[in-house]
Amino acid sequence: MSEQLAVEMEAVHKSFNGVPVLHGVDFDLRRGEVHALLGENGAGKSTLMKILQGVYAPDGGEVRVDGRHVRLGSTHDARAAGIGMVFQEFSLVPTLSVARNVFLAREPRGRFGLVDDGEVVRRTRAVFAQMGVDVDPRATVGSLSTAYWQLTEIAKALAQNARVLIMDEPTASLARHEAEALFALVDRLKAAGISVIYISHRMEEVYRVADRVTVLRDGRRVVTAPLADVTPAQLIEHIIGRRMENAFAWRERTVDRSGTPVLELRELSAGPRVRGVSLTLHRGEVLGLAGLMGSGRTELARALFGIDRARAGQVLVDGRPVDLTSPRAAMAAGIALIPEDRREQGLVLDHSVRDNLLLPLLPGLSRGPLLNDRRGSETARSLIDRLRIRVANAGRPVRLLSGGNQQKVVIAKWLATDPEVLVMDEPTVGVDVGTKSEIITTIRDLADQGKAIIVISSELPELLAVSDRIVVLRAGAVDRELDRRDIPDEEHLQMAIQGV
Repeated sequence: MSEQLAVEMEAVHKSFNGVPVLHGVDFDLRRGEVHALLGENGAGKSTLMKILQGVYAPDGGEVRVDGRHVRLGSTHDARAAGIGMVFQEFSLVPTLSVARNVFLAREPRGRFGLVDDGEVVRRTRAVFAQMGVDVDPRATVGSLSTAYWQLTEIAKALAQNARVLIMDEPTASLARHEAEALFALVDRLKAAGISVIYISHRMEEVYRVADRVTVLRDGRRVVTAPLADVTPAQLIEHIIGRRMENAFAWRERTVDRSGTPVLELRELSAGPRVRGVSLTLHRGEVLGLAGLMGSGRTELARALFGIDRARAGQVLVDGRPVDLTSPRAAMAAGIALIPEDRREQGLVLDHSVRDNLLLPLLPGLSRGPLLNDRRGSETARSLIDRLRIRVANAGRPVRLLSGGNQQKVVIAKWLATDPEVLVMDEPTVGVDVGTKSEIITTIRDLADQGKAIIVISSELPELLAVSDRIVVLRAGAVDRELDRRDIPDEEHLQMAIQGV
């Protein structure tokens, strides 16, 4: 068996500031295998992989690559050992060509030490040929779609002779058809003898691409098994340590729609894609927004929060017309937005958890030019407890939190403003199944308290779990409106989204 292993990690320990994060974790990867690594946010996946990348040094244990003990003291050491990483957040330079990104800082040189652009293009084209994909090496990365950014990241790793690829949530920014193309590429890489560690929160893709699975929980390995030997329900139980049969089951609710809607749109057109949208939202109701990529869902959310200006139509809150000319105006009208991209749009990553939580509340926490620190700290702690954000110290930079806990910070800071209408754009993207369950429970509790909520999601099981009604958008307009009771399953909703 040892001869078949590309990577062996044995009894790996790691602590930060005296707090254990990994407790003697074992992990191995066979040659030409796709091995899924699963676990809740904060389970230790990222720490384990950063040890394999050479970002962190283990406090104990051993790492072997191709049967040889290695000391990975830096990312350079990891690359030299044949280990490449495809990050969830892209590490490309948009203004450079694909080829220059693939060979960045390693460009072949010609006469007088100048970069040989022709050779860079030739070698890049050869890498893409090895991958079995067609990408123009001369194209500027910034002009390409997200799917091509992902392919460029993979090519960048393979160009460094990577025999092991770590893929962290590789489909997080991809449309469904782009994800399918990525899965086919993973199959080709596997056939070529490349070993892949595949980190994902999406169970369906794990079963699509992986051969084996390892689950971490609280810094310990819970199980390693062939995927054929474990069911999705068993995996979820391993991940969160409890059964989840009812977590994503729809619970029929009674919504009183006899009064004035909390939010009403009348032929609203805004930005480049919202065209004549009319809908109503009542107190205590969860309205799901579904649609294909480019259908105008996120653009509608931006318009409701005053980011994109309305060109025509009306927005009414509690029956009164409002002019949503800015986010400040939207907040004054009682509307809050949980944005699609938490890292770029929802957080100030280098600021503390406390500062991020208090950002929308600063006017109410100030005494003249000064912030009431005691009240601010009490408010932050209350929000941390309310959303069960896993952080030992509220002064810790928010960028150091797991993705699920970052998302909880974004949700918590806007809940603190006590909005009448909460718009949530992809609230469960890139978070583990346990955090998804908590977010769904939070949405249900808020609706039960009388809040009006719009949920935009490409995750159809979650959309079906929380919605009372679902509006399907197509080309920026309402295509159809469905009562949740009339949608028997995910397949029927998918057919409605596809216009069947």
